[in-house]
Amino acid sequence: MSPQTGWGTMQKFPASLFSFLVLLFLLTLAPLATAQTPSTAASPAQQNAAPPEKINELIKLLDDPEIRSWLQSRSAAGATPDVSREAALEVENLEAQARSRFQALRAAVPRIPTEIATAAARVRQQASESGFAPALVLLLGIICVGAAIEWLFRRTAYRAKFQSAVLTRAYVEFGPLIVFTVISALIFLAIDWPPLVRVVVLYALLAVIGYRLFMGLCRLAIDTGGMSRFQYVRIRNFAAVFTIGFALWAMCRPLGVSPDVRADIVYIVSLVLFAIVLEAIWRRPVDGKGNPPTRTANILASLYLVLLWLLWCINFTGLFWIGIYAVILPRMLSGADRVTRAFALTRWNEENTNTPRMVLLVRGVRAIVILLALAWLGFTWHYNPNAIARDNPWLLTFVYGAFKSVIILLIADLAWQLAKAYIDGRLTPAENELSIPPDEAARRARLRTLLPIFRNALAAVLICVAAMTILAEMGVQIGPLIAGAGIFGVAIGFGSQTLVKDIVSGVFYLMDDAFRVGEWIESGSYNGVVESFSLRSIRLRHHRGSVFTVPFGELGAIRNGSRDWTVDKFRIRVPFKTDISKVGKLAKEIGKRLQEDPELGPHIIKTLKMKGVEQIGEFGIEISFGFTARPTGEQTAIRRRAYTMITQAFAENDISFAQPTFQVGGEEKEAAAAALYKRQADAAAQAAAAAEGGGGSTS
Repeated sequence: MSPQTGWGTMQKFPASLFSFLVLLFLLTLAPLATAQTPSTAASPAQQNAAPPEKINELIKLLDDPEIRSWLQSRSAAGATPDVSREAALEVENLEAQARSRFQALRAAVPRIPTEIATAAARVRQQASESGFAPALVLLLGIICVGAAIEWLFRRTAYRAKFQSAVLTRAYVEFGPLIVFTVISALIFLAIDWPPLVRVVVLYALLAVIGYRLFMGLCRLAIDTGGMSRFQYVRIRNFAAVFTIGFALWAMCRPLGVSPDVRADIVYIVSLVLFAIVLEAIWRRPVDGKGNPPTRTANILASLYLVLLWLLWCINFTGLFWIGIYAVILPRMLSGADRVTRAFALTRWNEENTNTPRMVLLVRGVRAIVILLALAWLGFTWHYNPNAIARDNPWLLTFVYGAFKSVIILLIADLAWQLAKAYIDGRLTPAENELSIPPDEAARRARLRTLLPIFRNALAAVLICVAAMTILAEMGVQIGPLIAGAGIFGVAIGFGSQTLVKDIVSGVFYLMDDAFRVGEWIESGSYNGVVESFSLRSIRLRHHRGSVFTVPFGELGAIRNGSRDWTVDKFRIRVPFKTDISKVGKLAKEIGKRLQEDPELGPHIIKTLKMKGVEQIGEFGIEISFGFTARPTGEQTAIRRRAYTMITQAFAENDISFAQPTFQVGGEEKEAAAAALYKRQADAAAQAAAAAEGGGGSTS
């Protein structure tokens, strides 16, 4: 091995190897240092003397690259067994802790009745020493007093009616409960309880009030169609067992029950709840389509339930609640939406769910439900005893970033839904659109033109801001992303000149108010009604149904036929002998009838009238007519109705339309025709004279 190779190998040695070599060197020198005594300590001259030969030999060996390579290989070979040994020890420790915990819980099971009886005897003894009745009697007394006053409240104020049926039902459910809660709280706070009796009565009252509140919400959900009777019965059993178990668990700690017994009580209650839910899964009725649940679906739901219970058992409360939310949160949101819409329907008689007020109400209630669920999840995560969930910095950053991201998404969703509802409401034409002033109609048309672009731009801004904020909350550095997006945008601008031209042209068209949605425009070979447009193109609907999608950069000059007013003119040819003044009177009468027409009259600004003779042609006289109408597209219908009425009026007044006639021949044929006419006239005269002479002789 060359010196260069050995030096390169030494440079690649890890720091632990050098530490190992230094430690080996010091350990080698340790016997020499400890062998010296104060009496035999080396003098300064001896200290400056040359080191022994063995030490020099050791130093040379340590400088040898082959020795260093061998030591490195030995160190690397010994590191893996140490790591695997530590991992094995960690697994063994976890197994030992789990086994110890299981044995402690199993050993505490026989002590459950004894410790509960001891705690109950302690409560009775303290109550008797303080001159109080047993805690159960006191609890029943408070409940009876609260129930009596609640009954009086039902008798006096139970018949109250509200405009909203939902409010009335909520008053029926929660009004008496509020009265019961207030009376019970006043009685409880007015008495100076012994410590243990106070704990028992307090948690028992909280369990009763919590159970009644939850069941009132369930009955309200049944009334609005959000829950079936089957679900109500199972939820009632679940809520009863849960509140009893929670109250018992909360009482045990101040009553001196051991932690193992309390844990056993919690596990027993959880098994009862597990059995209730499992029974509900396997006895589910048919769904909304009449199909019973399949066996595979029941098995999968049961396995999912088992997984949730195991997550709870091993203290992964965050994952446990996420699994719970995945099942119940969609149903809770659906029920909240249904209750909110029922309230809005009965309170404001509002069936349209796309108004800003409805969106704010529905989305607001939905956001409150999600935030409450998120707050509970954050609370349980913060107080999670599992070290994996609390002490991992990366996991904590991800979890809290996810919490904040949900809030950001809720705010962005609420802002978008409100803006969308407002814009959609403005885009819908009003019923009295024809009766409003022209300036107001023009302003509304301009808004209907600009608002779709503003809506798309707002959606893009909200998406970008929400995405960047979420990435920042998740710990991602968004500065390079913003810089990269800017460079990418500049590259697109240079590489897509046609696209930029279309966008810029569209912006200036809109600034000039060149067209609006619903207007008829013509540009080159394209014409039609403006249906919609994007950032780079416009969509035209031809009167025959064809659709033109034209980029703004190709529009050029625009002819708009739907602004302010439109003049429609047409001509009619009549014979030379027609009475023009009579035609004018007929046109005036027809214009009056058109003005009075309930369908076409509102669209007419200046009714039909005769303009006069435009020209004298070869076959007749051309008379022009015209009218001024609103640019709503009804001018064609007005002209057609005018044609029909003019035709009928001419037929009733013996006025015909001019028709082209032709003469064939010259002067000779005209003379022959005149001679023929003269001979026919002479023959007719002779026949008449002969008829008169014959009649005279007969008489």
